[in-house]
Amino acid sequence: MDAVRVALLREVLAGTEWIEATHRFAGSLRAAVAPHGGGLLLVGSAGYEPWHLAAHLDDEAAWSGLPELSPTLVRHRVPAGAPAHLAVGPGRLAAAGRGATLLVVTPESPDAGLLEKVHDARRNGATVLALDSGDRDLHALAHDALIAAPPPDDGAAAPDPPRPPDLDLDTVQHLVSAAAGENSRPGPRHHRRFRDRLARLAEALAAPPPPRW
Repeated sequence: MDAVRVALLREVLAGTEWIEATHRFAGSLRAAVAPHGGGLLLVGSAGYEPWHLAAHLDDEAAWSGLPELSPTLVRHRVPAGAPAHLAVGPGRLAAAGRGATLLVVTPESPDAGLLEKVHDARRNGATVLALDSGDRDLHALAHDALIAAPPPDDGAAAPDPPRPPDLDLDTVQHLVSAAAGENSRPGPRHHRRFRDRLARLAEALAAPPPPRW
């Protein structure tokens, strides 16, 4: 999703809790990585690899001048011949400690092995953030968390007032990565937000960062 589509999505979601929620979580991410310089580690579950978010954060880091947002993607399985920046295995989590930020992104419940690694990272001083579907065990370890598309409860009564529309994990990732790369929060007027994103898109097209993903 490019900058223009993110801006249009924000227009559609104006007045819902998603704009505030994604900016809050993006703020937690920036606050965690900015003062420490210990590195941002991005990891999914065994069945989900958030490479798309890794690419977007890498772009936002280059466009915004915030290199600390560029993540290291930690992979559960590293294929033979993978380039260096895509060849970081789960052993990297064992080295996560004070100053590091661990962002866990997954639509499914993490297995016991991943939870243990996240627990160890937090115990060693790392900041843990979670973007998922609401796993309680993971949230118990996270300093901050954002839930995308929580599992439906067929027996639950309709909320009153109605809950904001659910967004899938991929869409929420786009909103979070875009907000993390903004040097200031978009203004309250929708057309100004749209112009800001168009300006950033024009700058990106004029001087694109070298591709890594």
